Amino acid sequence: MTKSSSPIRLGLFLLADGHHVAAWRRPGRRSNPSTDFRHYLEIARQAEAGCLDFLFVADFLGVRTTDPVAISRTARTLGLEPLTLLSALAAVTQHIGLIGTASTTYNEPFHVARKFASLDLLSQGRAGWNLVTSQNDPEAWNFGHERHAAHAPRYERASEFADVVLGLWNSWQSEAIHDDAESGIFLDPDGMRVLEHQGPHFSVRGPLDIAPSPQGRPIVVQAGSSDTGVALAVRTADIVFTAQPSADSARAFYAKVKSRTAEAGRSPESLLIMPGVAPVIGQSRAHAQELKDELDSRVHPSVGHHLLYNATGGLDLSSYPPDSLLPDVLPETNGSKSRQQVLLEVARRDKLTIRQLYLMLAGARGHRYVIGTAQDVADELEHMHKDKQADGFNIMPLTLPEGLCDFVSQVVPELQRRKLVRTAYEGRHLRENLGLGVPHSLAAAA
Repeated sequence: MTKSSSPIRLGLFLLADGHHVAAWRRPGRRSNPSTDFRHYLEIARQAEAGCLDFLFVADFLGVRTTDPVAISRTARTLGLEPLTLLSALAAVTQHIGLIGTASTTYNEPFHVARKFASLDLLSQGRAGWNLVTSQNDPEAWNFGHERHAAHAPRYERASEFADVVLGLWNSWQSEAIHDDAESGIFLDPDGMRVLEHQGPHFSVRGPLDIAPSPQGRPIVVQAGSSDTGVALAVRTADIVFTAQPSADSARAFYAKVKSRTAEAGRSPESLLIMPGVAPVIGQSRAHAQELKDELDSRVHPSVGHHLLYNATGGLDLSSYPPDSLLPDVLPETNGSKSRQQVLLEVARRDKLTIRQLYLMLAGARGHRYVIGTAQDVADELEHMHKDKQADGFNIMPLTLPEGLCDFVSQVVPELQRRKLVRTAYEGRHLRENLGLGVPHSLAAAA
C-alpha cells in the first residue's frame, strides 16, 4: 500500500472500563476503575507510548437515567469530572493532548475559558475543549430547569458562548509579559485586549487573567454533525468528532465540512474530521467476532432498551418483540439530532431488529466497528483515510486497558510500518503534533 499524503491522526476516547456497556462484566476486570486514578494513568501512558495525539474525555452532568433497573445494571453512573482528571494526567504525561468536555448550556464562558486556559498552561500547550450543548432533561434538572433547552436556542447560545471563550483566550499578546524585575515592569497594558462583549446571552467584559500557552490557545472540538453543529464547527473548531456509520455517509460528511470550511475563508486542512471507530482485534476475523459476541452476550435487555430509549429520543421499545424491526415512525429528539439520524439510517439500511440495534449501540453507540486482525484494522483505517472519509480517528476500545493495549501493540506498529502514523512526537505542543498552526490572533475568530 502506498504512503498517504498526510498522516493519520489518532485520539483515544477514554471511558472507564471501555466503550462496551457490558465491559464491566468481563472476567478478570479491575474492580470499579471509573474513579481509580491508577487505571487512567496506565491508559494514558499506554496511549502516549503509542504516540497517539490526544486523550478525549466526555462528560454528562448528572445521572443518565431515573430507571432503577438500568442504573443497577450499568457501571456508567459514577465517574470523574473531566478537567480534574486531565489536570492530574497532565502532571504524569509529557506529549499527549488532553481534551475534555464542557457544556455551553450549563456553564458560563468565563469559567470555561479560564479552566481550559489553566490546563493548557499546566500541560505546556496540550489542552483542548470539546464543545457540547448537552443532551437531555436529567442534566437540566441539576441546574434549575424542568426541561432541556430546545435544539435551536441552545445552539444559538453555544455560538455566542464560543465567541466569548475565543475572545477571552485572546486577552493577552505574548509580548505583553515583560517580567522585568530590574525595571519593575511585569505587564505591558498595551498588550491587553478587553473583550467588552455584549450579546443576547452573555455580557462579559474581560480580560481573562490567564496568559497564552505555547500553543496560543486550547484546541476546540465540536462533537456534532447536524447542520447547526457543522456551521458552528467551521467557524470555531479545530476538530470535528462525528459518528458516521457507513463509507458513503462518511465521505459525504467529509466533503461537506471541507467545502463549508473553505467557504468560511479557512483552509480545509485547518479543520480535522475525526470520526469514532471501535476496533475489535483478534488473532483472526472469527476470533475478533467471538470477542465482541462474548461482550454482547452480557448485555441485559433492560440496559439495551435504555440505550435505545436515549438514542431514539425517548421511545420505550421494551413492549415490542426484541426480534422485530423498529416502528416506522419515531419521535423527533431534543437530544443529539445527528445521533438519531445515524441510528435510523443504519436500522433502515441493514433491517436491524430491536435486539441487533441495541447490541450495536452497546459497544460503538452509532460509530463504526472495525472487526478483525490487526492488519484488517490497519487496512480499514488506511482505506477510510485515503478515501477522504476522515483525517484521523477517535479510537473507542470496547475494553480498557486491554483493547488499547492490543491497538497500540498491534495496529499502531502496522500503521507505522506503512508510514501512516508517527513513530515519535514531532512537536512541542498539541497543535504542532496535529499539524495545526498556532493562531497569531484570535480576534478574527471571535
